[in-house]
Amino acid sequence: MAAPDDQPDTSNGGSAGGGSSECDLAHEKPTMHVGKSEQPSGSQPSAPENSETGQMLKSLQWELNRIQRTVRLTLQSKLQGLVGKSLSSLNENRELANSIQKMLDTHSLRIRCPQCGHASILRVSPRKGMPGGAFVLDHTIEGKRTFHGGSSSVPPIQLTAKPERKATATAKTRPQPADAGELQFKVG
Repeated sequence: MAAPDDQPDTSNGGSAGGGSSECDLAHEKPTMHVGKSEQPSGSQPSAPENSETGQMLKSLQWELNRIQRTVRLTLQSKLQGLVGKSLSSLNENRELANSIQKMLDTHSLRIRCPQCGHASILRVSPRKGMPGGAFVLDHTIEGKRTFHGGSSSVPPIQLTAKPERKATATAKTRPQPADAGELQFKVG
């Protein structure tokens, strides 16, 4: 008789999962020959939704979402006191914008641009005739860097989640885990 560890995910769907897609079956067949590994290398195992572990993870995710929403709404409410405010110099307004942005970054938040709805970063740019500079919302639309706003005071603040980085941008700046252990030699 096989040990319980050898039993999961080998029955092409079983009674708990309600059946597997052909894609799932394609991934299972090669792993049957590898030994105890139930998942192809590099993939994350998924917890069955009806298991105790799966229920615990769902509950934790729900709680995390609730906490993040509370933090977002609290920060948004407190930052409303700064809307329409401006300090006397460009450097002071830049420090204000940087402080707000650092606080938002800590919680993976961005300001939703009131003009286009994209998640954006609050910045202050120098502007002719505006000694305190212009508050702008910096974001990328269709691959192009865009600045909206331009008022002399803090714009309306509605917070949103920070978007995920695109894979191509990440691949150019960070070594992939498989490359991390490889040594590179320069010949010449």
